[in-house]
Amino acid sequence: MSTQNELERTVERIVAEMADKNACRDVALKRSREMIRSCANSIRATHRHEFDAARELLDAAKAASAAMHADVRQYSELYYAGYVQDAAKELAEAAITLAVITEQDIPTPETLQIEPAAWLNGLGEATGEFRRFALDAMRRDELETAERLLEVMDDIYTWLVTIDFPDALTGGLRRTTDLVRGVTERTRGDLTTTLQEHKLQQALADFGRRLDSETARS
Repeated sequence: MSTQNELERTVERIVAEMADKNACRDVALKRSREMIRSCANSIRATHRHEFDAARELLDAAKAASAAMHADVRQYSELYYAGYVQDAAKELAEAAITLAVITEQDIPTPETLQIEPAAWLNGLGEATGEFRRFALDAMRRDELETAERLLEVMDDIYTWLVTIDFPDALTGGLRRTTDLVRGVTERTRGDLTTTLQEHKLQQALADFGRRLDSETARS
């Protein structure tokens, strides 16, 4: 075989492999966008207390995730690409948000079939959704719900802060953990203020009732 023929075959083979990989990348990008859209809509439905709709959207995201990971599993550079792991993180965030809000077991990385680093970052980012839900609960005087969510946020931070590995392994988890701390402390402050106001209102109401009772007797 001449050097020219060998070179031609080698280049043609490489081009064909790259074409296959590029086609796989295009499909994965499309699926990742579908996942992110379904996850965002699932979280929105959760905040609206439309839990059945949230589960349906989450199921759609899980199906897209399974298909995407099956497509890219043969190419490590695609499997660990930013858009694939970001979509997996969004899936974790949506699934964990729905589970905690509805008081169900938190899904594991194995259950969601995603990488642990993506799951950990999704866990951390879910605290932002818990804060939002807790604030809404405070406005409705559902203080027990807000207290429960704050307790979950505390637990999440307590565990995330113990994970000390390079960002290359954790996908930037340190930054996420710092955000969790800030979100948790702001929520604690908001809830403390709300509880104090609630106690003051109760005390004023009790005082008003006692005053009315004494006036009626006099």
